[in-house]
Amino acid sequence: MESPYHERSTLTLRCQSACTKFRDEPTIHRLLGFQPGIGFNYNEEKPLPVHMLIVDEASMIDLLLMNSLLKALDPATHLLLVGDVDQLPSVGAGDVLRDVIDSNTAAVTRLSVIFRQAQDSLIITNAHRINRGEMPITPNDAKDYFLFVIEDPEEAANWVVDVVQNRIPAKFGLNPVDEVQVLSPMYRGVVGVANLNTRLQEALNPASAKKGERKLSGRIFRVGDKLMATRNNYDKDTFNGDIGRLRAIDLEEQTLTINFEGREVNYDWLEADELAHAFAISVHKSQGSEYPAVVLPMLTQHYMMLQRNLLYTAITRAKKLCVLVGTRKAIAMAVKNATVAQRYSGLEARLREK
Repeated sequence: MESPYHERSTLTLRCQSACTKFRDEPTIHRLLGFQPGIGFNYNEEKPLPVHMLIVDEASMIDLLLMNSLLKALDPATHLLLVGDVDQLPSVGAGDVLRDVIDSNTAAVTRLSVIFRQAQDSLIITNAHRINRGEMPITPNDAKDYFLFVIEDPEEAANWVVDVVQNRIPAKFGLNPVDEVQVLSPMYRGVVGVANLNTRLQEALNPASAKKGERKLSGRIFRVGDKLMATRNNYDKDTFNGDIGRLRAIDLEEQTLTINFEGREVNYDWLEADELAHAFAISVHKSQGSEYPAVVLPMLTQHYMMLQRNLLYTAITRAKKLCVLVGTRKAIAMAVKNATVAQRYSGLEARLREK
């Protein structure tokens, strides 16, 4: 089975405290003040000055990171974990959120009701259906969830490009680069991340005499490209999964300037292997993020990765619009495959013993 990308560790947190030096929603690493070769600034000897800590996307947190986080909390601090165990589990060891819930040692509230304001959303309706092992529905009057039935992989790739480049912008007025995210179950293949990135770069950011470009690490980097950081770089304050746009290429200084949500960061050409094109990304990479629109190819050639939690994770990344391109057979394979690999960490048992 193909190994997925390492997921981003950018779990967002909220702090209630008189202390104002933290960002509104820092990552755990940022919150704890991680320094390479040194470790975390906040720990057992120097706990975080917060009264309550809320950890969002808690299904992504692994045992080691949770251990560091708990050591940095004063015993009087309140901790609230917010997450969805039906999503893909953490890449790192353990299944922390599920173990905490199953241990029956913490107060648990489950949100399972579709409220009135969400009843018209097929994204939410179909997410619940998939979780129950039911096929998603695509009525003719759908407004935010669509399926284009395409069986041939080459044709499906063409449709993905057309949907992103033409159909979504024309019908919904969304920017095809900044507001539409293509997700794929796998990296390889005609409708895999690598090929779709090549196709989408050609369609959305074609070569031009007015745009600088440079071939680095076997890939063309072009001004205007959508890029993702694939490693944590604490010197640059960029983290695995951060997405930005390539704003400039300096031929003299041999640098790439990436704009990450208004913050410009320079990468030397020798650091280009820390960046990946992000017109299309893996479903695993999308964990912890959300996008105005998601386009997802679903074909049987992805059979090894077709699981219920993967499909559920992909669909729930979409805020306003979700478009699937592929076959109902592939979708059915994912819906029926509810197998979740058991992870043995001993955490549940240890919590019960407390």
